[in-house]
Amino acid sequence: MHLWILKMKKITKLNKKNILLKGLFPLAIIISIVFNPLKVYAEIAETEINGELMNASSEFLRDLDFETWQLVAYKSPLFEDKLILRVIGYPGNLRIDHPTSLQVDSGRKQWLLSDKTSLNFELASDGREAAAEFDLNQLINSIDKNRPLRLSLSGVFSELPVPPFLVKEWRSLI
Repeated sequence: MHLWILKMKKITKLNKKNILLKGLFPLAIIISIVFNPLKVYAEIAETEINGELMNASSEFLRDLDFETWQLVAYKSPLFEDKLILRVIGYPGNLRIDHPTSLQVDSGRKQWLLSDKTSLNFELASDGREAAAEFDLNQLINSIDKNRPLRLSLSGVFSELPVPPFLVKEWRSLI
């Protein structure tokens, strides 16, 4: 009977270790996620635009037709340091007619951003015509919160959702 009691103590000790391991491991994972959350934001980085290195926010997004677009926001020395939004279509076989205004919606608010593409010699002379630039200052100066936006470009895409983290990035460039 003495041997039986020793076996029970071993089993009890093993169960305590397993419970400890099963409880501590998930707890450690949860704590690491809480104190080091996943980063969901665009980053401002030095980007070559029009042959110059400048700080820009760049993000790839998909429209409702699952087409990929790159949105690059930067302060342009060509336009008196105004904030410019460059919309680039991929894979590059799409042509954007100019001038065309970019419609931006957020709830009940709506903006029409003017096309600045023809004023940028490098983009105007690019035969692919897969990029367009718009004056983003008007929009950024009129919003006070990082709200989700919906972009529409007539004949190109009907709705391109822009998440609030990207709007925050654009606002930080001003």
